[in-house]
Amino acid sequence: MLRRLLVISRLSLLPLGLVVSCGGNPEPAPRPAVRVAAPVAAETVPVAIPRQAPPPVAAQSAIVVDMATGRVLYAKNADVQRPVASTQKIITALCVLESGNINKPVKIEPSDGHCEPTKLYLKPGEIYTRRELVKVLMIKSANDVGRALARDVAGSQENFSAMMNAYAAQLGMRQSRFQNPHGLPAENQFSTARDMAIAARQAYRSPLLRQFMSARETTFTFNSGRTLRLENTNRVLKTVPYCNGMKTGTTNAAGRCLICTGELDKRAVVVVVLKSNSPNVWKDSEKLLRWALEDKA
Repeated sequence: MLRRLLVISRLSLLPLGLVVSCGGNPEPAPRPAVRVAAPVAAETVPVAIPRQAPPPVAAQSAIVVDMATGRVLYAKNADVQRPVASTQKIITALCVLESGNINKPVKIEPSDGHCEPTKLYLKPGEIYTRRELVKVLMIKSANDVGRALARDVAGSQENFSAMMNAYAAQLGMRQSRFQNPHGLPAENQFSTARDMAIAARQAYRSPLLRQFMSARETTFTFNSGRTLRLENTNRVLKTVPYCNGMKTGTTNAAGRCLICTGELDKRAVVVVVLKSNSPNVWKDSEKLLRWALEDKA
């Protein structure tokens, strides 16, 4: 699988459609963009561009994309390359699912804990399934969990980064480069709002990831029998009834980042905000979700 993905990264992908935009800062001249070949979710229907102007947002980059068609409803600096922090764990999770055998046991090794600051503090020798680890990765964003999954899937952090980049290229994420599975700062690691929306649409196609990312909380059981209640880091799940995911991210370089999804009356969108701040990251995302889905023009 890793070899196949590495080969794909060297191929030239043909564009399958055009992305159009409305609102926000002026976008560059139209350019080809890859759409996912199959519908993101069979039950979703296209979202019309709202009649009202999009709300102002504090985030330095943002985009709103229709899940069903890939049409861009709003964009602000959507092609500016910047760090995206833990939102890139969406690609990590997708690569784990792509590798197969989601119930495979993973034995924790000492090197998995060589990261900061958000960790689950798994102990060497403990054994958990990939399913358990992906779930807690998406809900609580533990960096040691990301390292454990990367090592298990690809044999090393470096091999997994190559896998991430090959998979991103396969999706049509043409302005992204990933160096680790967790999103902590690294040289030559970046993405864009547009590219992360592509990743989010792909993740939305997975019923398993949608189940994990929509959970407001979960209880993780350690091998010792100790349990830990973990609350989803995405606060918009509590403020917008139809929000159903997706992933937060925060570092000093990236600022406050959030990718969130919502579905209302069979219409679904993904909202990406990058380089925002507290508390505007939540306000930005909620305003854009409501703008996109509560106007039925």
